[in-house]
Amino acid sequence: MNERVGIYPGTFDPITLGHADIIRRGAKLVDKLIIGVTTNPSKNPMFSTEERFAMVEREVANMGLDNVEVVGFNALLVKFAQKQGASVIIRGLRAVADFEYEYQMAGMNQQLDDNIETVFLMADVSLQPIASKLVKEIALYGGDIAPFVSPDVRTEVVERVEATGRKGDY
Repeated sequence: MNERVGIYPGTFDPITLGHADIIRRGAKLVDKLIIGVTTNPSKNPMFSTEERFAMVEREVANMGLDNVEVVGFNALLVKFAQKQGASVIIRGLRAVADFEYEYQMAGMNQQLDDNIETVFLMADVSLQPIASKLVKEIALYGGDIAPFVSPDVRTEVVERVEATGRKGDY
């Protein structure tokens, strides 16, 4: 029997509790889940690719999931999925705005390889508002990000903000 491999791609800048929720739930749907840490030229990352990779790897190890592997990539998602032998791409959805973009991406990916299915997982209701972009913004303005990320990630983000400088009056 063939092993069902899934890909959960993202920039994870930083990895949030919402990402962790999708990883835990996605790992139940496939025999092997590959977390693909990638770059996105349209985003302004707080952490380098190497730092994000190490952060995701540590967080996944803390989850104790035996069937999850972290892999860095800088390629077209479908090509990466093909190279990993994946038949499923897992995407998390928080809101209707996410759906529009993800629906379009799923359609394009299907055009590129119709053997790879996209599976959408709705974020846990308590985690739906969490977005890496907002976590960074809250931290940059001196807000507490503890409800949105693990303690280790919080420390890394706070240290980065302190090193690069906060914004605004507080």
